[in-house]
Amino acid sequence: MSIPLLTYKPSSQNQRVAGYEVPNEDTPRTYGLENCYSDTDVEELIWAAYRQVFSEHLLLRSNRQITLETQLKNRAITVRDFIRGLAKSEVYRRLVVESNSNYRVVEITLKRLLGRAPYNKDEEIAWSIKIATLGFDAFVDALINSEEYQTNFGENILPSQRRRYKDRPFNLVTPRYADYWRDKIESERYKWGNVQNFLEMARSINPKAANHQSVQTANIQIPDTSRTGDSQGIPVSINPSANFPVR
Repeated sequence: MSIPLLTYKPSSQNQRVAGYEVPNEDTPRTYGLENCYSDTDVEELIWAAYRQVFSEHLLLRSNRQITLETQLKNRAITVRDFIRGLAKSEVYRRLVVESNSNYRVVEITLKRLLGRAPYNKDEEIAWSIKIATLGFDAFVDALINSEEYQTNFGENILPSQRRRYKDRPFNLVTPRYADYWRDKIESERYKWGNVQNFLEMARSINPKAANHQSVQTANIQIPDTSRTGDSQGIPVSINPSANFPVR
């Protein structure tokens, strides 16, 4: 039995208020499949999708989803399905899901799929419970299939940050992992000359305590080494500087 999504009160963020800004160079560009009239236009949309979902401004070849790209170019899937596939890919799981807590995953995924930050901590907790009970893929489906997504982006509009009138876009100011994971990676990294390296080596030695045994000297026979009279057989040296006697 799955736990239903907890209720939360949406706060009045700027994307929920009618805009009044004059468009300028900082206004997010809207990418739509209906506006793609050539292969170059589709390539630009795909690259914008990678920037939005993966936050990769220099795309790695190994992170490209060739199957999804081909289906989108052939119009076999919509932009919404393309975004769904990117969010469920192993690349996104490796870059975001595996290196963050559920709260952090909710924050990043809301920004990249719905174009807004979480309303409050209650929303983060509600979606985190959904991830914990139904899995991350179910969380992605819930966002992509939501009325909020359909109202703002529909089937063929690429998600983007809504009402960005100050600061930098989300995919620039939101790194893929938070300070906790960064510090954890830094603490586990080998540092040359760090005293912790020697402490670990000392702990690995595991010395054994010596088993001391007491010895009684009463029964030990000590030979008599004292000399009586002239010693016989003392060697004679022809060298006057020798240390033994000369006759």
